[in-house]
Amino acid sequence: MIQFNFHSKNTNNNGLLPVLQKLKDIYLFWYQHYLIIPKTHRYSLGEKIDKYFVDAMEAVVTAGFLGQAEKLPYIRLAIRKIDTLKVFLMLLWETKSLDNKKYIALSEKLDEIGRNLGGWCGKILKDLEKQNSLKK
Repeated sequence: MIQFNFHSKNTNNNGLLPVLQKLKDIYLFWYQHYLIIPKTHRYSLGEKIDKYFVDAMEAVVTAGFLGQAEKLPYIRLAIRKIDTLKVFLMLLWETKSLDNKKYIALSEKLDEIGRNLGGWCGKILKDLEKQNSLKK
């Protein structure tokens, strides 16, 4: 049975942002499978997927250290990386290099992370609009 601990509130014991903790957890799950992907995909699509996971984490980490207005490009970058990951994982699954259970587990968690990032982006946009309306 595949299990993830994605029920943390604002921060966890490591002090990571919840979305970053989720990304880290799903990456560790992915990495276990990455090591056993058939060689035909491990050094092509598998490496690309691995890189996109790391890129998404890097974008979230960067956004976490920036001011409100500066966060948006990095959050949007992370969203694009997550969306592309979903397509690449679908390709692995369709070519039978990823079994159904792993594909479903990865897809569901990436959907959740995408919703978290979208909510974060929306909150920032709303806050920026509010600040701009107060300035007028």
